[in-house]
Amino acid sequence: MKLIKNIGCLAGIVPDGVLRKCGDEMSHVETLENAWLLIKDGRIADFGTGKEPAADEAIDAQGGNVIPGFCDSHTHIVYAGSRDGEFLDKINGLSYEEIAARGGGILNSADLLHKTTEDELYRQSMVRVKEMMDKGTVAMEIKSGYGLNPQDELKMLRVIKRIKETVPAAVKSTFLGAHAIGRGYSHDAYVQAVIDMIPAAAEYADFIDVFCDEGFFTVEDTDRILTAAEHLLTPKIHANELAVSGGVQVGVKHGALSVDHLERTTDAEIQALKGTWTMPTMLPGSSFFLGLPYGRAKDFIAAGLPLALASDYNPGSSPCGDMRFVMAQGCIKMRLTPHQAFNAVTINSAYAMGVSAEYGSITRGKKAALILTNPGWNLTKLAYQYQTPFIRQVIISAS
Repeated sequence: MKLIKNIGCLAGIVPDGVLRKCGDEMSHVETLENAWLLIKDGRIADFGTGKEPAADEAIDAQGGNVIPGFCDSHTHIVYAGSRDGEFLDKINGLSYEEIAARGGGILNSADLLHKTTEDELYRQSMVRVKEMMDKGTVAMEIKSGYGLNPQDELKMLRVIKRIKETVPAAVKSTFLGAHAIGRGYSHDAYVQAVIDMIPAAAEYADFIDVFCDEGFFTVEDTDRILTAAEHLLTPKIHANELAVSGGVQVGVKHGALSVDHLERTTDAEIQALKGTWTMPTMLPGSSFFLGLPYGRAKDFIAAGLPLALASDYNPGSSPCGDMRFVMAQGCIKMRLTPHQAFNAVTINSAYAMGVSAEYGSITRGKKAALILTNPGWNLTKLAYQYQTPFIRQVIISAS
């Protein structure tokens, strides 16, 4: 057993059985001052104040805080090379859609990945995984989608599986064959190719995703793909990044675990999500990097909905996996309170990848996946001083 003692503040306490926070619940973070926390067999065995229990090993927090580690429910971190050349295109005024129309963007990443061996792809991706873990991420979802043909999509999924088997963080895998139209395919032929890939992808992946947006895949395409994946893979949908696409509604129709991006939404999307188990997930890193509108986070919460935030870490539109920066963007650009943003990057983002029964809060029985901060920090300062180092130790206990 391991004891963390002299904790200044234990934050993010959630009762057993609570898997997400909705509406007004997102404004509250339960805390304990001057606390201790006991870890047994890799799980949170107990916590409290006052007399500390006996343990085999002790960590003196020295007045630092303990919070649940960040959960990142939307990433594309298995990719090859870099797209820094497109960064210059963006500076020179080209839009995301214009770069894609010139054969750049996702297709550029697919070309690079095709030329990269599986071992080298794993090596490059692990650099990003370790970077995220060092910054406090303890659970992450990773998508395919830079293969765009059966061989390379499966190569990506095998690399994600290898990452899952390598690191102590929780890793969930998503088949995103429908990320763009693969080279050499007509639109309709590629939609059918994605459908044909589903059985093989289901051997590796937890989820299926479709980029349902203007210039990529239509609502009809998405409906066909998700119908084919029924009983094999749970949907997670890219929706409403570039236009009000109908992706939210088709995602809800198919029981999507999450609908992600949501830079452009109307009241119709908010109404479609009410009364569902689908987690709206916003990706402020994409808004920041591409100059897109920020999602209507406050309106979603005011409507009683839950909200998750994730990094969208990828080479073309959000080359950053720092969830503390995502939390800060939620506050600075989306006007969330620090408590709302904290819940959005912990328990709600854990829910958006199906792991909130194990991660995302201080709850007895959950995995001990924690951040121990230096003394003097609180949730407001995490967002306010968003580049000042605050982590003393990331604890991801093996069970």
